[in-house]
Amino acid sequence: MFCALLAACSPALDWREVRVEGRDAVALLPCKPAAHARQMLLGEGDVKLTLQACQAAGMTWGVASADVVDPRRVGAALQALREASAGNLGASPGATLPLQVTGATPQPHSARAEYAGRRPDGQPMQAQVAVFSRGTVVYQATVLGERLSAEAADTFFGSLKLGVGGHGG
Repeated sequence: MFCALLAACSPALDWREVRVEGRDAVALLPCKPAAHARQMLLGEGDVKLTLQACQAAGMTWGVASADVVDPRRVGAALQALREASAGNLGASPGATLPLQVTGATPQPHSARAEYAGRRPDGQPMQAQVAVFSRGTVVYQATVLGERLSAEAADTFFGSLKLGVGGHGG
């Protein structure tokens, strides 16, 4: 019955609600994610970026987050996340898509965009990336692959919720 309610159900996509590590956020992911963390320059400062990502149906799915601490840095950090996504694929931002994240702080730099580019080996790659925030925590949700399922991407991005309790952010 649960699968009947979700678009993009298939044997390769085993949707599950996942709490974003250390944050008050959840997302539906079609596979069990592994967690990674690293320090990186984001906008105007160095931050600890955490990422939960997995692969299913030829696509990579992930949610990254970082606390930029200063509210004045949020806009620049969101812009930097978008630019980094385009740069990693050697792509220019494509179409802007609707983005509605429950619990997100209204922010003019929040957006969901499509990208078309290439992997380092030259293979074509498509991506959809959403950037948004809650307070000083910035988020990037990404799905990428040679071909994307629009229905699966909409399920993923539509599932994002912030302020669900359990952790600060």
